[in-house]
Amino acid sequence: MKKKTGTGDTNATSDASATGDTSATGDTSATGATSDASGGGRIGRSLEILWGTGERPTRGPKPGLTLDRIVGAAVALADAEGMDAVSMRRLSTELGTGTMSLYRYVPGKAELLDLMLDRVQGEPLDAVDTSEPVDWREAVETMARTHLALLRRHPWLLKINQARTVLGPSAVLGLEVSLAALKGMGLTDKELIGAIITVQSFVVGIARMETEADEAAKETGLSHEDFWASQTPYLERAMASGRFPLVAGLDEDTFSTDFDHFSFGLRRLIAGFEVLVTERAEGR
Repeated sequence: MKKKTGTGDTNATSDASATGDTSATGDTSATGATSDASGGGRIGRSLEILWGTGERPTRGPKPGLTLDRIVGAAVALADAEGMDAVSMRRLSTELGTGTMSLYRYVPGKAELLDLMLDRVQGEPLDAVDTSEPVDWREAVETMARTHLALLRRHPWLLKINQARTVLGPSAVLGLEVSLAALKGMGLTDKELIGAIITVQSFVVGIARMETEADEAAKETGLSHEDFWASQTPYLERAMASGRFPLVAGLDEDTFSTDFDHFSFGLRRLIAGFEVLVTERAEGR
């Protein structure tokens, strides 16, 4: 199934910011006082752009950009340098255009973030084929692995508050695809949404653990191995004290990095869902 999102629409937005009045846009990127949260801008404007319901401007020069190009450049910049690097001014430099030109398409950074989220949320949907039914267990595993791959490609997603996400075409289509894949579980609607949230929360936890470990190594210049080795003398004394018998009794390779925590946890989730599916099938 191929996605169709509003960000491919080349219609520019009609906004006071096109005249240079950025106070009306809600964009504070020039001052750095931004809040990276979905829905942090003018929700109506974000929805108009995402769903392609905004009016085409009747005045002004012929657009030299496209919304698709702007959002793509913003995602690429966030991937390379993080969301802190994304501002309307920096984006205009990357695109080789004036900052005011961007405001013809996007009111400000807050609305741009909503478009970025919908853009990347659509990536896993490009390869999805819903024409053939799949086993729900396979669907859960695919859902989890594609979500983890998405967060690894775009680690800045973990820095965004998505508690109140603006729902664009990709987000809604993603939910539609997930529901179609899991309908064979025989669960209630609330239970299906609960299952999806459970899988997503597990994946985010694993991705955050990976990302934070990598960031710590880069920020401190200390490798994971050197970091843990620096604590060895203290831990050895603690283990010899007798105060922590269970910790001291762990196998030497317990914390080996070759253990696949993601696959382990995912298998346990699927096994847990299996119990619930069986209960529902038996009428319990």
